[in-house]
Amino acid sequence: MGQKKDLTGSERSKIVRYLAEGCSSLKIEKLLKRDHRTIKRFIHNSQQSRKKRVDKPRRKITAHELRKVKRAAAKMPLATSLAIFQSCNITGVPKSTRCAILRDMAKVRKAERRPPLNKTHKLKRQDWAKKYLKTDFSKVLWTDEMRVSLDGPDGWARGWIGKGQRAPVRLRRQQGGGGVLVWAGIIKDELVGPFRVEDGVKLNSQSYCQFLEDTFFKQWYRKKSASFKKNMIFMQDNAPSHASKYSTAWLARKGIKEEKLMTWPPCSPDLNPIENLWSIIKCEIYKEGKQYTSLNSVWEAVVAAARNVDGEQIKTLTESMDGRLLSVLAKKGGYTGR
Repeated sequence: MGQKKDLTGSERSKIVRYLAEGCSSLKIEKLLKRDHRTIKRFIHNSQQSRKKRVDKPRRKITAHELRKVKRAAAKMPLATSLAIFQSCNITGVPKSTRCAILRDMAKVRKAERRPPLNKTHKLKRQDWAKKYLKTDFSKVLWTDEMRVSLDGPDGWARGWIGKGQRAPVRLRRQQGGGGVLVWAGIIKDELVGPFRVEDGVKLNSQSYCQFLEDTFFKQWYRKKSASFKKNMIFMQDNAPSHASKYSTAWLARKGIKEEKLMTWPPCSPDLNPIENLWSIIKCEIYKEGKQYTSLNSVWEAVVAAARNVDGEQIKTLTESMDGRLLSVLAKKGGYTGR
């Protein structure tokens, strides 16, 4: 004899309605043309109260097991709490307990994004470090661009919210709502800029050189003394608009050539101290998950945050170069972690 079908959702609703109208189970059986025992079982189960949850005693973690968990967490970065405990053969521990234990010895973090380094990259980084090991970095102008969006980086809009309070509403826009491209430089304890790239302009070799002419050279470089210009070393990364033959020749006509134009190793954002300045500015303009409604408002926030960066902070960044070079050599061209 085949297994009988369970009651459908529609049949269950009808049973409840018929019961409310005072129908007996026998009458409901005739109306639905279903087995009487099936209907009686549904009525019986519906009248049963939910069983209270019985809290089982939590499994105790020994000191030896804690040491095993700590070693496993170190060997398995980005693993889940379940995977870490299973690798230690520790079972029967609820998720809340696992997370509470791990919070005392670890942090939940995202994987760091960085360009891949192959053998050639590492050799070029070592050669670069050896070449500039005796350089006076107080005379180097470190430059770079940064794009800031209206919404800021994903995952930054997090923080503690009191019990009973609702999380604030956050706008959701494509491409972060659009953004502004910013150029700046740092030398010794001085900030050059920031300067805003005109909206809609794509930086190729020609537009990059024109941008430098209108901002860096006219507003800052031309005001410097001849001795300063003679000793200054200009640093830029290997972006196509920077390293092209057109840009190199244009800078040479401006007097920035040969030893005055620093060569740059590939895939090396960790060696440019201005990257740390960008982090300081972004933390300021996007604190507490702040969003912006216009490109002008986010640009004004960048300018205000840049003004709050004092000379000592910039000096700390530029003076870190000796340590970065030594770290590159010690790690045989590997990332410095800065």
